[in-house]
Order: sequence, then structure tokens, then C-alpha cells
Amino acid sequence: MPDKKIIAVIGATGAQGGGLVNSILNDPNSGYISRAITRNADSDKAKELSKKGVEVVQADLDDFESLKKAFQGAYGAFCVTNYWEHYSPEKENKQAENMAKAAKENGVSHVIWSTLEDTRNWIPLSDDRMPTLMGKYKVPHFDGKGESNKYFQEAGVPTTNLIASFYWDNFIYFGMGPKKGPDGKLSITFPLGDMKLAGIAADDIGKCAYGIFKSGDKYIGKTIGIAGDHLSGSEMAEKFSKILGKEVQYNSVSPDAYRSFGFPGAEDLGNMFQFHRDFQKDHLEVRDLVRSKSINPELKNFEQWLSVNKTKIPIE
Repeated sequence: MPDKKIIAVIGATGAQGGGLVNSILNDPNSGYISRAITRNADSDKAKELSKKGVEVVQADLDDFESLKKAFQGAYGAFCVTNYWEHYSPEKENKQAENMAKAAKENGVSHVIWSTLEDTRNWIPLSDDRMPTLMGKYKVPHFDGKGESNKYFQEAGVPTTNLIASFYWDNFIYFGMGPKKGPDGKLSITFPLGDMKLAGIAADDIGKCAYGIFKSGDKYIGKTIGIAGDHLSGSEMAEKFSKILGKEVQYNSVSPDAYRSFGFPGAEDLGNMFQFHRDFQKDHLEVRDLVRSKSINPELKNFEQWLSVNKTKIPIE
């Protein structure tokens, strides 16, 4: 299909990239085809994509030359990093730089860079309202990505910065679902007070990215935040209660308490939720619901997502 534009998709077997690949597959009349870029072309997920007719190319974000080859002939590229694999903002910086250079050298016409806010623009390291982590970050898994925006800008690559939201899939895979307390009652726990949290279904991020690619150059040079819903902890608990058919309460804790929970990344996430709480207006405004829906008309709200995924949520 030489007349179709190739979109090279980093992380094609993951949540965000996988959503984009599936969106392209599900739209056979579009002018695009995907090239799935993965570290392991022999993985089960990669083989499944190959069976569906997707071109699968092996490349590593730490290996510039492999990325340079993987981006050859591509009209667009979806670029994403996975902090939770290595817990290193510096590694994300280098990976973003590699992707930006590979896109530049291949003359890629449109890059979507999946990024997040550099929270130090709101709360500097000298501000002790929030602890500094790793010596130079407030929210490491945000700050490394936000800091990396510069690589795409410096390379002169036509780029859309795509800012995602809290994954509702964390309720399934990251241990954030309803848990039973000593009294036997179910609750979800966040350090948000009565503030709202922007959330989204992970696969909708890829669908939104596809909507941005289909919009041509409309969003090039812009930062676009996406979300499927803005909900407080109490509102999320109400939705859980309704869809699960069991009472779920909202347990509001302090950021300090959340940071002390001890699971990997607890301090990082405690700071993240505090950032969302303390800078509520900025957090929600960039993640505009109406614009998100216009980019992805199939965008799910929280209740719709829960209805589809309720049996996958572990109740502990």
C-alpha cells in the first residue's frame, strides 16, 4: 500500500502505542498504516500484530542507529518512554533525544511526543512544601518527560506534545483498586482532598493520538492535554459503588501519608497527586474534555470504562 502514510509507533505492544496501532487497524479506509516498533519482535504481542498484517520492526530506544532505521520512510512517529521500567529520568532524557534525532534525520513530518508537565515550573526545588526526590526532581516520572520536550524543539521536528492523564487502568494493574479496610469496607485511597483528578482509559490515549495525526498539521507545535473525565475521589467512589454493586468509599489521606506507603514509586506518586491537588486549575485546564472528545469521538468517561472493565478490577 505505497499510497498510505506510515506512522512509526514506539511501544506498539504497550498501552499507548497499542491503542494507536489498533486505531489504525480499525480504520482500513484511512490514509495511514502503522509500523510497530518494539524491542522484541519475537514477543507474543509482536507476533499477534504481525498476524494482523502490521509491519513489526525491532529497535531499542537506547540505540540511536536502530531508531534511525526504524523511522526510515515514515510520515509520522509516535514517541513514548516508560519510566516505570527503570525509574530513571536521565534515561528518559537520552531516549527522547535519540527519538528526536532519528525523526529529524529521516525528515519525519509529524511527531507526537507523549509527555507530561515538568512540575518544577510550578514548584521549584527550593519549595519545601513537596519533598525533592533523587536530588533534583519533584515528580520524577513527570519532570523527565517535560524536560525532554526540548529535544524535539531543538531538533526542529514538527511535534505535538501530547499530555495524558491518570490511567484508570491503574485500578487493574497498579494495585490502586478498591481495598478492604479493617472494618471490611471497600475504599479507594488518594491524597487529593476534595479536588478533581483528570483520568483516561489507556487505550484512548492511542485513539486520541490517531485523531491528532488525522488532523494534519492542526496541532503541530501545540501542547494538547487529554482526559475522559475530571472526577474527585468521592465521585470515583460513587461510580465504583454503582457499577460494582458494592459500596466503595473514598479514603482521603495526606500526601505525606501516601508517600510513606512504601510501595515502589510511592514518593513519586504522592508528589504527583499533591501537584494535581495544589495546581488543580492548571492540571484540569490543559486536559480539556471537550477538545479530547473532538479529537477522539469514541472517548470513554469513567463510568463507561468501569462498565467494560469491572470484572478485571481485583477487589482486595
